[in-house]
Amino acid sequence: MSKKKDGSGGHLAITLATAGGAFVLRKLLAVAWTKIIGKEPPTDLTDPKVTLPEAVGWAVLVAAIVETARFGISRAATRRSEPAVDTTETD
Repeated sequence: MSKKKDGSGGHLAITLATAGGAFVLRKLLAVAWTKIIGKEPPTDLTDPKVTLPEAVGWAVLVAAIVETARFGISRAATRRSEPAVDTTETD
């Protein structure tokens, strides 16, 4: 039996690029949060020191920025992995 090529290597590259970009961006956001707010981002929601505004603010910030970046990264990676289409007309 022969294996059928379905281009899954491209999907893996897109997934890895997206996950890696989201990881790095989340770390950068944590550093920025710490510099601006003065304390670590709220990661343990069972900690009584974490207030509701902090938890909601961190969640909204991370969701908005990381998901927007993931969208852009996956779009860019998809465009790069697609074969180029020749749009010139021949007579």
